[in-house]
Amino acid sequence: MEADYQPKFSPSRGLTATHNDHEDPYPSLSDYHDYEPNLEFDDTELQHATVTSDLEEKIDAGGLDYLESPVSDGTIEENFEEELVNAPVIATGVDSLSYPFVDEETEEDFSEVAKYGIVEVGGDDTYGRKVIVVSACKLPGNKELDHTLLLRYLMYTLDKFVEEDYSLVYFHYGLTSKNKPPLSWLWQAYRAFDRKYKKNLKALYLVHPTNFIRVIWQIFRAAISAKFGRKVMYVNYLDELRQHLHLDQICIPQPVLEHDERLVQKNNRVVQPQPAPQQNAKFHTPLQTQQFGVSLQFIKDNNNGEVIPPVVRQCVEFLSQPDALETEGLFRRSASVQLVKELQSKYNQGQPVDFRGDVHLAAVLLKTFLRELEEPLMTFDLYDEITQFQSMSKEERPRQVKILILEKLPEDNYLILKYIVQFLSKVMDRSDLNKMTSSNLAVVFGPNLVWAQTGQLSLSAIGPINMFTDFVLTHQDQIFII
Repeated sequence: MEADYQPKFSPSRGLTATHNDHEDPYPSLSDYHDYEPNLEFDDTELQHATVTSDLEEKIDAGGLDYLESPVSDGTIEENFEEELVNAPVIATGVDSLSYPFVDEETEEDFSEVAKYGIVEVGGDDTYGRKVIVVSACKLPGNKELDHTLLLRYLMYTLDKFVEEDYSLVYFHYGLTSKNKPPLSWLWQAYRAFDRKYKKNLKALYLVHPTNFIRVIWQIFRAAISAKFGRKVMYVNYLDELRQHLHLDQICIPQPVLEHDERLVQKNNRVVQPQPAPQQNAKFHTPLQTQQFGVSLQFIKDNNNGEVIPPVVRQCVEFLSQPDALETEGLFRRSASVQLVKELQSKYNQGQPVDFRGDVHLAAVLLKTFLRELEEPLMTFDLYDEITQFQSMSKEERPRQVKILILEKLPEDNYLILKYIVQFLSKVMDRSDLNKMTSSNLAVVFGPNLVWAQTGQLSLSAIGPINMFTDFVLTHQDQIFII
């Protein structure tokens, strides 16, 4: 099987995978592919797998017979829905799974899976999209893990974010013969993740891929659309992720870091040292007009004592127009990174800003402002109380939330929160058009209002934070003093 994947050396491109020299349908962030040609485990299951009738002809008694190159000319069969309908259903107990926004009384207990840290939330990427991280090295042995429960847990986690654009990072290193899920489970997982999961996934980064990834691609290719294939990128070295992700916000497992270091040394790759923007910012004197990345007090002191930051007021006023309020997917969609950075720079320099009629640009800018505050709007001091919201009784919640917001939240923070929540109530009033209910807005704004002092968002904290935010949005008339 490996004969089809023997790498060759090209002076201009380095090591590349070859099979008729076709272009890889999955783009890579570097030119170096398949530096580790041997599979990390016995691939017998892959050699004898049967997934669709169309692929049976490609699998013989001796292994995979590659009638078509796994690195094709970039086009992939478009009969996606038809292939899924005709594909055999694999009995894993997961046929139709969905986890809407529900309270703790109806949520399933995932503690047996969550304790391994296989799935984590890694802050936002450079495009303002939430990042979900899956680490193969954290998978326990197959005898210790219920894969059906794992699939439900993955869907439960993604359901908190799929209503807005998001990115997925998969650290492949650490997948072995002892912890690799069965091929039938992989196929069932792909079937379970229907369109609602795929449409808002904007990037899937496969970090440290090996031939196993390519073999899986060959088996599943008949059911993968070209549109989805274009979202997938091979990442051979961690430093290639820096232009897309904030690596300091991602919990990269130590084995993955060590593996990457070995690869860099093995291939004599020169990695340019990257500055640490957050650390350097402490020693950098901000402009008096700066609004992003500074404190609310700094903005107030440099804007004639105005409590509502100019960027917040201008974004809210622009988004309060009827056409903007009625835009479907408001606050879910990402915007041009270049334009967001351009407007951030203008705000920081005190220059006039024009949203150019782009609703999503203004929406992303508002979320970015909140996320880049030196301290979250709900403050670090209130983090522990907010993340305990889920454990409060329903009778207790109204009183506790009022105490937290009316008594413990600093006055300026209270006024800004009230201003934003009252605007979001207008968004909720148009939910029949913009599809943004209180729970959807909670998923979007919760992580931008509350986070730990470490800057990272614990997966266990997401549920309580979103529930707290939803409660504030739905009960804002009773919470805020008019």
